[in-house]
Amino acid sequence: MANVNIRFNNKDYLLSCDDGQEEDLKKLTIFLDKRYSQLKSQLGNLGESKLLLITAIQVIDEYFDLKKRVVSQKDNFEKLSSKFKEMKSLAIDYKEVKDNEIFKLNSDLDKLKKMVDESQNLYENMLEKTTKSIEEIIKNTESRSEVQ
Repeated sequence: MANVNIRFNNKDYLLSCDDGQEEDLKKLTIFLDKRYSQLKSQLGNLGESKLLLITAIQVIDEYFDLKKRVVSQKDNFEKLSSKFKEMKSLAIDYKEVKDNEIFKLNSDLDKLKKMVDESQNLYENMLEKTTKSIEEIIKNTESRSEVQ
C-alpha cells in the first residue's frame, strides 16, 4: 500500500491506496475538491457534511447518467452489430447465388461452344461431300460430252 498526501477543502489528509494508484487518487481528489468548492460558492456554507453529501450525490448522479448512456450505446452497438451480421449473411447468400448463376452460365456457354463446334464440323463435312459430289457430276458430264 502507498500513502498519498492530498488536500481537500483546504485541509491536508494522508490516504492509502494500492501501489501505482497514487496519481489517480490525486486526480480524483482534485476533481472532488473542485466540485465541492463550486457548490460551496453557489450554495454558501451549509456545513461540510451537507456539502460533501450534495457533492457526492451530484457526482453519483453524473456517474449514473453516464452509465445509462454507456448501456444505451452498448445496446445501439449490439443492434448495429446484429444488423451488420444480417447484412453480411445476405451478402454471402447473394454472392453464392450469383456464383451458382455464373457457374451455370459458363456451363451453358461451354455446351453452346461445343454445339457450335460440332455444327461447324458437320457443316464442313457436308460441304466437302457436296463439293465432291458436284465435282463427280461435272467430271461425269465432261466425260460424256467428250464421248459424243
